[in-house]
Amino acid sequence: MRALVVYESMYGNTHGVATDIAAGLQAACEVSLVPVTRASRELVMAAGLIVAGGPTHRHGMSSVASRRLAVQAACEPDTRLTLDRDANGPGLRTWLEELDAEGVLAAAFDTRLSAMPVLTGRASRAIARVLTRRGCRVVLAPESFLVSGQNTLLDGEAARACSWGALLGETALEARVTGRRAR
Repeated sequence: MRALVVYESMYGNTHGVATDIAAGLQAACEVSLVPVTRASRELVMAAGLIVAGGPTHRHGMSSVASRRLAVQAACEPDTRLTLDRDANGPGLRTWLEELDAEGVLAAAFDTRLSAMPVLTGRASRAIARVLTRRGCRVVLAPESFLVSGQNTLLDGEAARACSWGALLGETALEARVTGRRAR
């Protein structure tokens, strides 16, 4: 099965998580890992599994306004924030609204601050809802990977993302055979 991991990343954390998820998926799938700015229709059409993820902004998916604020924050003097090399261009929300992937298996993830979800929000739930609305069959519950207030992944999150990717690969193969949500 071909898996397409599509990510939006402003400061690199979501990019890193996507890379770890792709590494975990490789045991079960042939994997393409691309930023949302390069997630072409051809890659989508070739995929049997789409894994989409982005940072949590203002309790949900990023928007044009929240992306602009993230860029401005990285440009402030004395900031420790560095923009991901693919941070410019349309975000995940725009890409998802144009997605045509009827019947394709899917999963959603996000990065968010390490606090209770009621305080931080979770972009992954909104991502999963849009994937479903666009015709995808979500095979695992949306997942969050945690970032510190200093904008670094918490210890163990990279390994957890790799493990989640491996579980996702197994679950997608099972779901493809049974034709239903596996877990």
